[in-house]
Amino acid sequence: MRSLVLMACTLLAGLWACSRKPAADPSSPLFSMDIQSPDTLDGRLLLLIATRPEPEPRFQVSDGVGTAQVFGMDVEGWTPGSSIAFDNEAFGYPLQRLRELPAADYYVQALFHRYETFRRADGHVVKLPMDRGEGQQWNHAPGNLYSKPQRLRFDPGTATTIRIKLDQTIPPIEPPKDTEYVKHVRMRSKLLSEFWGRDMYLGAHVLLPLGWAEHPEVRYPLAIFHGHFNYDLSGWRTTPPDPDLKCEYSERFKVECYNRMVQQEAYDFYKIWTGPNFPRVIAIEIQHANPYYDDSYAVNSANLGPYGDAITYELIPYIEQQFRGIGQGWARFLYGGSTGGWEALAAQVFYPREYNGCYAACPDPIDFRAYTVVNIYEDDNAYYTQGTFRKTLRPGMRNYLGHISATLQDANYKELALATKSRSGDQWDIWEAVYSPVGPDGYPMRIWDKLTGVIDKKVANYWRENYDLAYILKRDWPKHGADWRGKIHIYCGDMDNYYLNNAVYLAEDILKSVENPPYDGEVDYGDRAEHCWNGDHQNPIWISRLRYHRMFIPKWAEEVQSRAPAGADLKNWRY
Repeated sequence: MRSLVLMACTLLAGLWACSRKPAADPSSPLFSMDIQSPDTLDGRLLLLIATRPEPEPRFQVSDGVGTAQVFGMDVEGWTPGSSIAFDNEAFGYPLQRLRELPAADYYVQALFHRYETFRRADGHVVKLPMDRGEGQQWNHAPGNLYSKPQRLRFDPGTATTIRIKLDQTIPPIEPPKDTEYVKHVRMRSKLLSEFWGRDMYLGAHVLLPLGWAEHPEVRYPLAIFHGHFNYDLSGWRTTPPDPDLKCEYSERFKVECYNRMVQQEAYDFYKIWTGPNFPRVIAIEIQHANPYYDDSYAVNSANLGPYGDAITYELIPYIEQQFRGIGQGWARFLYGGSTGGWEALAAQVFYPREYNGCYAACPDPIDFRAYTVVNIYEDDNAYYTQGTFRKTLRPGMRNYLGHISATLQDANYKELALATKSRSGDQWDIWEAVYSPVGPDGYPMRIWDKLTGVIDKKVANYWRENYDLAYILKRDWPKHGADWRGKIHIYCGDMDNYYLNNAVYLAEDILKSVENPPYDGEVDYGDRAEHCWNGDHQNPIWISRLRYHRMFIPKWAEEVQSRAPAGADLKNWRY
């Protein structure tokens, strides 16, 4: 046995090293981490363990059953030249402790997600991962340190310590380049910089209409597409699909050569955009990645700062001034899906006169009585329903047949392994960061205990008054109903993978009940349609999800005729 251990240590020399202790000690570290960095670091140290070599373990963590294993621990003040013993009690997902990992051969990797110290205007000092151009993705973030994956035998019952060197650094990302039609805007936000105590920026990918340069006298409406971070303008391609592109199968949609379809749709949109009769508008995709997520949810937040005001009163007027937008609320409209669907509706709700229509597809929960499958006001626990003799875990993700691939607890435990204090950069944590009040430690107050699922009703009440869109529409209809009338359009599949249709049903009941004036909008459902159905009854989701611009810009251009003020310019931009 001793000779085999020495042989294994020899084979792992360099990146990996082994040391044999006289006897197994459950308190001794199973992994020891070394970094190559000139700086003292704060952040989250992740240990990633997979059973297959590709892609790298850092790219295999997911909500699904095929996920890699991840363990995480917070680190403050990691000094150059020092080693850190990885905590054997570090929380993990899907297994919660290292000792639960079966003895076997694995592909192992470590990654350090860097945090920055922020001294906010509210007096709190917090440590968070600033976005560095990657869209708040810990496994892609420039400057993060990581180790090369290594195959090894791991047995938690031995006293062998495995040393890992984090000697790789994720490189910087070059910003996208301007083209004839696509421009890129980045501006310092005074409002956000004051809140965060350092320079903060907003940006946008700007798509100019055909003839923009040739018609200097024309001012254009603004089409605002909300959604997740995109490196460059999505769904845009000025050349035909690459004939040499290797076909890729879409596991999500069960479609062959989906990558070629994506290129074809992007090229088709270019031809439509530059063809006859398409409305000449300026279309933008906002870039608002922040220390908590790849976008801000486009609202003011106690934890993220005044993103709603910064986008509405700083970024949008700046773009309209730069590119000759009309610059009035009647000539702006919003559309998007999923997170973008929630943002489109939320911006219309919170700024009723600054926008003239929203098209919200498969929006994140818009009524917190159906926060996916949880009623945060009445349920006691988010993770399960409780009977006299048993508990039933709540589902988190399904397919169109109702087959469950993850529970709500699974998704939250993954986030807890990736980060504490709502810092995972993932879905449940960003909802918490946006909607919650600030806790005594400066981080978002938990809507529920991340380990047990017990709901905090005080936090839930704060959410209702400030971010429950359906509740706010009902509460404020007497005040703003005239400004919301005819502007609200919501679409959702009735088998949404994340149960988002549940909230849409409740919101629809509220919208149909309001009077003086009636809402005069639209709510529509796709039969057996998954996430993210957007109102297209003619095409499958894998096609319609690529057509937001070409679907909603002409739709708004027709509807605006009934909602534009007297004397509004409805002709010059229709050349």
